Amino acid sequence: MDEPRPKPRNRSPDGKAGQLPFDPAEGVRHVSAKDARLGKLIERVGPLRLRLAHLQSPFEALAESIVYQQLSGYAAAAIFARTVALFGPRKFPRPGDLLAMPEERLRAAGLSRGKIAALRDLATKTIDGTVPQMRELRKLSDDEIVERLSAVRGIGRWTAEMLLIFRLGRPDVLPATDYGVRKGFARVYRRKELPTPKELLAAGEKWRPYRTVASWYFWRALEGAEAGKG
Repeated sequence: MDEPRPKPRNRSPDGKAGQLPFDPAEGVRHVSAKDARLGKLIERVGPLRLRLAHLQSPFEALAESIVYQQLSGYAAAAIFARTVALFGPRKFPRPGDLLAMPEERLRAAGLSRGKIAALRDLATKTIDGTVPQMRELRKLSDDEIVERLSAVRGIGRWTAEMLLIFRLGRPDVLPATDYGVRKGFARVYRRKELPTPKELLAAGEKWRPYRTVASWYFWRALEGAEAGKG
């Protein structure tokens, strides 16, 4: 899948808007030193401009991800807006609000039965603590977060990895199933075929502990040398 839409209003745990919890310049130096081809791309694109997305609770972020799955951005945005509007004047429903909303009203907003089931499972698992609150989430390892979030219906490893990168700013995430990262890798290495996830993970060992940096530049590889939104 392509890189999600970033929302630059977020604040990092130390209160600075959009700031990553690791040194991006150090990450860029490390990856450039370990990988000459990727280093050439980094030189063309320029500094890492990854910014944390708009601060949401894990429930809000994952609910949005579920709604957006397998839809074009425009269609998903319209359905998401109609769904949230059901719970006005709240800006976003609480888990209990979602569980209490009749299915027919959610269907009328454009949600499929599968997505309604996934959203309700997310709400239930948020209430019972399976889905951690942000304060707890920040204390967990990457693998622990993936395991906890993947217990929710409709949430897989890719969605958890996007939260790790764009909500938490974790430095060493390589979403090996992501189409954009795989395509960017193939372009940088001039391969006709996309790498398998296993091949990408093997290649990515040299980028540790800054695989997030490499991933961001692979997304940029699809946008050209002047790209860099994010």
